[in-house]
Amino acid sequence: MALFYQHNINHSTRLAIWRIEEPEDFFLAKVPLKQDVSHPYKRLQHLAGRYLLPELFEDFPLEEVRIADTRKPFLPGEKYHFSISHCGNYAAAIASSTHRVGIDIEFISPRIERISSKFLSGEEKEFLSAWALFDQVNLHLTTVMWSAKEAVFKWYGNGQVDFRNHMQLAGPLEYTANEWMNLPFSFRKSDPVPLNLQAKIFDPLVLAYVVT
Repeated sequence: MALFYQHNINHSTRLAIWRIEEPEDFFLAKVPLKQDVSHPYKRLQHLAGRYLLPELFEDFPLEEVRIADTRKPFLPGEKYHFSISHCGNYAAAIASSTHRVGIDIEFISPRIERISSKFLSGEEKEFLSAWALFDQVNLHLTTVMWSAKEAVFKWYGNGQVDFRNHMQLAGPLEYTANEWMNLPFSFRKSDPVPLNLQAKIFDPLVLAYVVT
């Protein structure tokens, strides 16, 4: 078993991260593979993410999962809301019986800074510039922002979202190593929706999630 991290957010909402160390057959014993995922490693990530859901809630009906036209997985009747993310040999999942959710995990990598203009607004760049003298902190926070916006994208679930303009940091973010950080966001696809995201830096990962 390779449970990397688990967190019970409230009585009806839980998340976990799995470090993938097992062969595909380990997951196939419990996870139905309905969609055609041809690349072996992507298939392994897919299976590990699904495997986590009944680890969070034993009665999670994996066999009922469907894929929407927007490619968002869902349960008809919404017994549980859920979201899955993976990067490298890690998979993460969040599920809730009462709340809409979104989750994302990302490796901390300089690549994030190179593409930051695609997802950071001018105000967000100005905020991060305050940490420019601390290269490692700046990289961590840029990754947190990317992961947070990916989590919002999955929470929304309907696609066609501009990461710079439709989702923006709406208040102060305090950097605290090894602790949960609160990120006040505003989602502005139509009428503004206030969101409070949570993020945590692991080594070598960033995790962000939203629950509404």
